[in-house]
Amino acid sequence: MKYIWANLKGYYKEVILGPLFKLLEAVFELLIPLVMANIIDIGIKTGNTSYIIRHGLLMLLLSIVGAFFAVICQYYAAKAAGHFGRNLRKQLYHHIMQLSETETLRFSSSGLITRLSNDTNQLQVGVNMVIRLGIRIPLLCLGSIVMAIYLNWRLGLIFLISTPVIILILYLIMKYTLPRYSEIQQGQDTLSRLSTENLEGTRVIRAFSRQEQEAGDFHEAGDALSRLMIRVGKISAALNPLTTLVVNIAIIVIIWFGAGFVFQGNIEAGQIIALVSYMNQTLLALIVAANLIVLFTRALASSRRITEVLDTKPEITDGSGATEDTNAPALQFDHVSFAYHRGGQVALEDISYRVERGQTLGIIGGTGSGKSSMAKLIGRNYDVTQGHILINGADMKDYPLHALRAKIGSVPQTAALFSGTVRYNLSLGADAPGDQLLWQALKTAQGAEFVESMPRKLDTVISEGGKNLSGGQRQRLSIARALVRRPEILILDDSTSALDYATDAALRKALLQDSQGRTTIIISQRAASIKHADLILVLDEGHIVGSGSHQRLLETNEVYREICLSQGLLEQEVS
Repeated sequence: MKYIWANLKGYYKEVILGPLFKLLEAVFELLIPLVMANIIDIGIKTGNTSYIIRHGLLMLLLSIVGAFFAVICQYYAAKAAGHFGRNLRKQLYHHIMQLSETETLRFSSSGLITRLSNDTNQLQVGVNMVIRLGIRIPLLCLGSIVMAIYLNWRLGLIFLISTPVIILILYLIMKYTLPRYSEIQQGQDTLSRLSTENLEGTRVIRAFSRQEQEAGDFHEAGDALSRLMIRVGKISAALNPLTTLVVNIAIIVIIWFGAGFVFQGNIEAGQIIALVSYMNQTLLALIVAANLIVLFTRALASSRRITEVLDTKPEITDGSGATEDTNAPALQFDHVSFAYHRGGQVALEDISYRVERGQTLGIIGGTGSGKSSMAKLIGRNYDVTQGHILINGADMKDYPLHALRAKIGSVPQTAALFSGTVRYNLSLGADAPGDQLLWQALKTAQGAEFVESMPRKLDTVISEGGKNLSGGQRQRLSIARALVRRPEILILDDSTSALDYATDAALRKALLQDSQGRTTIIISQRAASIKHADLILVLDEGHIVGSGSHQRLLETNEVYREICLSQGLLEQEVS
């Protein structure tokens, strides 16, 4: 609820005036049966034509003014709800961008997408309906009871009995359906996840002839969701028939006993018609309420899911300010240990090393040795479990995140490009770089030649995820994008795996020439990619099992020597 009210800020006028106009419309609607009763009991009974015309025009006026107020209310409701939905999406998206990888994985990408789209839409519709009908429905029900008692207190008792029965039916159905709507949302998350995985992995699915199996898994998840929705739908569908049944029984009772009162002279015929009208108003209001209950239960389930994300505090937070030491190394690991989950298996254990400014650090090791984990720690995608990481002599946690990440250019294993032009992708994170800087970065990343050959060069459009480019082209654009920022520390996390050896060698040579005091960290499974580094770390099962230069490691470290032998590097050097 706190997030709903906060995101309505600036539109409190619409939130207040909308229900107020709806309140006036409901009042006019309650007056119409009373005017109609007077027309029957006075005008028709006495044959007073002028009275009938005057009160008929009054009924028409009440209807027109009521409709006018309803339109104003709906305008305010649409305006407030529309801006609420926009603000909530912005807040949720901004919060998601602050979450660490641990928190993002906990909710899953498909779950977060569903919350950003479907759940926010459900809440937006809920806010709209509350403004439009939140006051009208209870006022019509309560007003109908009051007017019925005013006309005849004995027949008014029927309203006092039937209305709580209908409310009880609504409560029981809502109590059953509410938890199921949360399950439905989770089922939609599952379908979204399967759709995303299958669409992104279409090539692999076809290569292994898994189309039927994957389609079967999707159909099974869809069938499970359909069964749940049908079960909930059956319960929800009982709302209208049950409420209509109760109201019709009440109307029969009113007519039955009302007829006796008319014969006894205790009530007029017009008042009986007015009572039936009030009961029908109650019926219509409660039918709308029944449908709104379904909508509100969905909105409430969506609200809980969104609140769950917004209440999650990011583990990675801004530091208060770092004091740098100009004489300190660019990067230092001080007895760092790290596990992805508390109490889980350690990914890195007791890691210590230092890299001076302008040096190149090479990190090599087998699969699962902790190379990428180290890259994620340097970029502060995760926080260390134990120890400290120092940047220019200051603890990484003391830096504001924007200041820390402005110092670091990171190129991940999988190149991530966005829909837009080459220029747009290269300019991410840079403040309006000129074309000269973009071309220089492309030249260093060995990407200038293929961009130059494109029809529109820097203005060439890149499709979603860079699917109109080859793997090597995507990697070179990713490296160029990092270079455009002119970072103090450049991390290449196995980001040249799609390049041939000649291009890889040319890239490393260009990076060395264009370093400008930059500290470069190259993480690779190719010994040739790191052999010229000032310091090489050899990782094995989360531990440093060797460190030093290429030549020293060949002489002293068996693990590194085996890696070089397996890749034919020693034979190349001998020859």
